[in-house]
Amino acid sequence: MTPLSNLPRASDGLRRINILQGETKVSDDAGVVLTTVLGSCISACLYDPIAKVGGLNHFLLAEPGSGETDVRSLQRYGVYAMEVLINAMMSMGATRSNLKARIYGGASLRDGFRDIGATNALFARRFLRDERIALVGEDVGGHGARRIEFRPTLGLARCRIATDRPVEKPRVAAPAPVIAEAVGDVEFF
Repeated sequence: MTPLSNLPRASDGLRRINILQGETKVSDDAGVVLTTVLGSCISACLYDPIAKVGGLNHFLLAEPGSGETDVRSLQRYGVYAMEVLINAMMSMGATRSNLKARIYGGASLRDGFRDIGATNALFARRFLRDERIALVGEDVGGHGARRIEFRPTLGLARCRIATDRPVEKPRVAAPAPVIAEAVGDVEFF
């Protein structure tokens, strides 16, 4: 993890740290805001209100396929990202039983394809339930990308829809004209 205390402060006195896909950041600095932009990806914002430590991850897919072992590749999966986030927070003094969670993202950005966003959101909810971490807020699904800002020591989050679009109907090409060809007593189309 990169030391967050060395980053420059914005005009409001806060340090904004952008989290990219496959990354996790944790902080106990009240002057830090963790940010990310999500489409079908999910970010879990976890915080411990007693220890005043929190963090955010950004994952692309819920779980790897069988046989996936490359560590760099595993960073994009929720199962890996959630464990990294929890362990990093505990190493900074958080207690697992105090953890609270908010989840964001999981949009359906392409019609006609498998809904990766919904699968990601279901995974995040199931993971939190199985780990007995309270889910205190979420903004998932829909068709718009989201910008998340998270104050990790306070557990406060802001979610803005960056884009929104109506559900598109699949485009169907006009059928080609049918030309009958007479051959004997049978017509072929």
